[in-house]
Amino acid sequence: MNPSDLVAQIPGLRRYARALTGDSWAADDLVQDTLERACQKWRLWAIGSDLRAWLFTLMHHLHAGGVRQTMRRSASLRQVDIDDVAAELVAPETAQDLALDLQRCLLRLPEEQRAVLLLVSLEDMSYEQVARITDTPIGTVMSRLSRARTRLQALMDAPAVDQAPQHLDVQPPAHLKRLK
Repeated sequence: MNPSDLVAQIPGLRRYARALTGDSWAADDLVQDTLERACQKWRLWAIGSDLRAWLFTLMHHLHAGGVRQTMRRSASLRQVDIDDVAAELVAPETAQDLALDLQRCLLRLPEEQRAVLLLVSLEDMSYEQVARITDTPIGTVMSRLSRARTRLQALMDAPAVDQAPQHLDVQPPAHLKRLK
């Protein structure tokens, strides 16, 4: 593996990681973890195969593992229903909020749909490449992509007050109290 080939993949990895995580710090951590794993496991990469697809596969697996680990950890914490605190979370809409609507809507998509949508649309990968990266059949990739596009369109057309991520655990710190 030529180091310059690896470095050339970093911008694409960063784009995908930012879209997956919704946070630039978490995205940088994910990219770093991916590159570290690639350097540790470089012998597993088949020379002549698609380095980009291999790196995205590593990133996909690292992110999925991190999500599973977070969900296991948060299962033991007190959970708050987002609908119960929705009035407290809504802020006045600003121009910056409107710019973030797409990001919010992307984060509301189920993980497997978001990954497929981002790999196809953002990274311009073929269905075959996405199937290899996500370790799913091509038909499943096409189905997830279709559902992701439909759901994203519905979310973008929905009123802004409904834009709180449903699949993310929103838990206010237990030690904070609301002041009136």
